[in-house]
Amino acid sequence: MEKPRYSRLVLKISGEALAGNQGFGLQHDMLVSVASQVAEIRDMGVEVCLVVGGGNIWRGIAGSAQGMDRATADYMGMLATVMNALALQDALEKTGTVTRVLSAIEMRQVAEPYIRRRAIRHMEKGRIVIFAAGTGNPYFSTDTTAALRAAEIEADVILMAKKVDGVYDSDPMKNPQAKKFDRLSYLDVLSKGLGVMDSTATSLCMDNNIPVIVFDLTTPGNIRKVLMGEAIGTYVGRDSE
Repeated sequence: MEKPRYSRLVLKISGEALAGNQGFGLQHDMLVSVASQVAEIRDMGVEVCLVVGGGNIWRGIAGSAQGMDRATADYMGMLATVMNALALQDALEKTGTVTRVLSAIEMRQVAEPYIRRRAIRHMEKGRIVIFAAGTGNPYFSTDTTAALRAAEIEADVILMAKKVDGVYDSDPMKNPQAKKFDRLSYLDVLSKGLGVMDSTATSLCMDNNIPVIVFDLTTPGNIRKVLMGEAIGTYVGRDSE
């Protein structure tokens, strides 16, 4: 059996991806698809943790644009990520996979508090760890959470699961002529403003040499394909060569 390229990874799932074709909320079929794919790679012996966004329910920056206090809007967004994390936990446990939700905002009735060593221990025991509530701080995105947690747990890679099949020079939904990149450097992402992840997250990945692979979550089997090193999506690393 071919060996996976990565042994410990952070899978960043956007809230929008969980909404599927609905555009908002949670689509059951997408939850089931994600859960089955994550369970599959866990059964291959890979240590997996998930960071989930909340844009399918609430976006803090959107609330701020409407006049809401930015910190308050961001805290609401963190709570949205907890809802998504619990939904993913339920879907994963229906596959027979033991899962733990660790929240950066303490809420003991529904999740464990985030403790780095506890998270690592859970993964070593074969449990899927879902990081919820972002970093616990306003003004930081869940992209930054993914980069921070990946650095803390010494992950080999961040898999950025989105609704598009990679990084383009413009929005492929609006521009049919948009060019897809196969490989990019961190500096390319920062200098061209490509929107792979925000600049704070990109800089954190660059400083800690954590590669990022952006791929399409809506195609079943893609998580395994990325894990096995197939050339799908866009690879972002130390250089683009």
